Amino acid sequence: MATETIKVPDIGGSENVDVIEVSIAAGDTVAQEDTLIVLESDKASMDIPSPLAGKIIKVLVKEGDQLSEGDAIAEIEVESSASTEPEPKEESAPAVTNEAVPANAAPASSGGGELPVAVPDIGGSEGVDVIEVCVAIGDEVSEGDSLVVLESDKASMEVPSPASGKVISISMKEGDKASEGDPILVLQSGDAPASSSSAPVENAPAPAADPVHQEDEPRSKRPRSTNERHPSPVKSEASEVYAGPAARKLARQMGVELGNVGSSGPRGRITKDDIKAYVKSVMQSGGAGAATGGAGIPAIPAVDFAQFGDIELKPMSKIAKLTAANMSRNWLNVPHVTQFDNVDITDLEDFRASMKAEAEKAGVKLTPLPFLLKACAAALKAEPKFNVSLHSDGEHIVQKHYVHIGVAVDTPNGLVVPVVKNVDQKGLFEIARETVELAGKARDGKLMPKDMQGGCFTISSLGPIGGEGFTPIVNAPEVAILGVSKASIKPVWNGKEFAPRNMLPLSLSYDHRAINGADAGRFFTYLGAVLADLRKLLV
Repeated sequence: MATETIKVPDIGGSENVDVIEVSIAAGDTVAQEDTLIVLESDKASMDIPSPLAGKIIKVLVKEGDQLSEGDAIAEIEVESSASTEPEPKEESAPAVTNEAVPANAAPASSGGGELPVAVPDIGGSEGVDVIEVCVAIGDEVSEGDSLVVLESDKASMEVPSPASGKVISISMKEGDKASEGDPILVLQSGDAPASSSSAPVENAPAPAADPVHQEDEPRSKRPRSTNERHPSPVKSEASEVYAGPAARKLARQMGVELGNVGSSGPRGRITKDDIKAYVKSVMQSGGAGAATGGAGIPAIPAVDFAQFGDIELKPMSKIAKLTAANMSRNWLNVPHVTQFDNVDITDLEDFRASMKAEAEKAGVKLTPLPFLLKACAAALKAEPKFNVSLHSDGEHIVQKHYVHIGVAVDTPNGLVVPVVKNVDQKGLFEIARETVELAGKARDGKLMPKDMQGGCFTISSLGPIGGEGFTPIVNAPEVAILGVSKASIKPVWNGKEFAPRNMLPLSLSYDHRAINGADAGRFFTYLGAVLADLRKLLV
C-alpha cells in the first residue's frame, strides 16, 4: 500500500475557489472518478473527481475553504502498483494582508547562509511595477514581513519574506519592472523555508468571496513614521487615499467616499473590512452620509415581511448572487437600446424536419439553436461592429477576429453562459453536439471557467416559454445580445393573400456607445434574411 496526496487539478485558471461541499470523510473507500469535493467559482460550480481508487486516510479541506490549482484535498491509501511517485507537499506561506499577497518562491535550504529571494508566481503578469521597497540593507526581517509591493493593471500585491534574516543586498528599487523569477534581495538567514508555495492574488474585475483579513501583527502594531510616503488615510478625494483595486470597487458599489474611511491596513492602506466597518457605523448612527446603493443610487429600504405573514429566508447560491450583481452593473453601465423583429422561419423548420433522420444517424438532436448560432456567426462577420468590446481606457475599440458565442442556460443554481468557440468554423451537427454537451455540464455543475470565457455575443432563448418578446440585458464586455422568444404560426401577407407562416420573435439589445440604430438595422436585416433562407449562408 502507498499513500498519495490528491490535489486540485486544472480548474481553468481560477484562484481561491470556494469549497461548498466535502463529499468524503476519513475512512471512506472511493473509486476512481468518485466526487471528492464540490467547488464554486464566480461563474460555475464543479465536482472534483478522485484520480485514484483507494481509502481516504485524511481530508485536508473543509467547507468554506478557498482552493486553487495544486492545493491538497486529501490523502488516499492506494495499492502500490497503482500509485505514482508522490509530489512533494507544499506549505502555504502566510498571507500578510487582505489584499493580493503572493507567497514567495525561494529555494529550499537546510541551514543558515545566504538565501536569494525572487518574485513568486504573480498570475502570469509580466513587467509589473515595483511601487514600494519595504526594506533596506541591514534590516532584520521576520518571516512574512513585506519586502516589496508590486502593482499590475488589476491588483496590488505584497511579496512577503519566506524566512527570517538580515537583508544583505537588494536588487530592486521603486519604479522597476518585475516578472516572476526576478531577484528581489538576498537574506543572511538561518531559517530558510523548506519549500515554496502560492497564496491568492486578489483580482478586482471578477467578483469573489472576501479574502480573510490577515494582518501581519508585528507590522500592523508598529507605529508609522511621520515621513511615511503614503498619504493620510482620510482625504477629501478618493484618488489620494491608499487602497487596492478590490477595495475601490467595493467602495463604488456601496456608494462610499474613500476619503471618509479610516485605514487599518499596512502603511495606511484601506481594506475591504475598513469599508464595511464604515458602512456599518454610518447605518447604525443614522447620520448624514449614509451609504447608498451602487453608483450613488439610494438603496431600497429594508422591509420586515414577517409582519404580513409567515416567511422563510432562503440563501442565494453564489452564482445567483453574482448574476444579480453583474446584471445591475451591466444595466447601470451600458446605455441599452432594444430593437424587435419577427423572422419567417417556415423554410428553416421544414429543412430541420427533413434532416431529422440524418441528425439521429449522426447521434445529435437538431434543434433551432444551432441554426441561430450559425446565423448569428454569419451576421457578426457581415457586421463586424457587433464583434467588438470597448477598451477599458475609454479611447479604443477592441475589434475581434474570432467568433465565440455564449448561450444562456438556466440551471438549478442559477443562470450561466457557456461559450461555443469558433462557431463560424463549425457545421450544424458539430454545433448541436457541443451545445448539448455544454448545457449538460452547466446543469450538472461541471462547467469550467474556460467554458464561459471569451464570448463575443450572447443568445438568450426562452424557447416555447418565451412569449412574444423581452428585453435582454447586454452581457458586458460584449456589446450585443439576442433574445429569442416563442415561434408561432401567424397570417402573413405575401402580396396576394394572407398565408400561414412560422414567425419567430427576436429582440436585439445593444450598447449604444458602440452600435447605432443603423448598424443594428443592418445586422437584424441580414440575420433575418439568413434565417428565412439558409442558402444565403453560402453566399
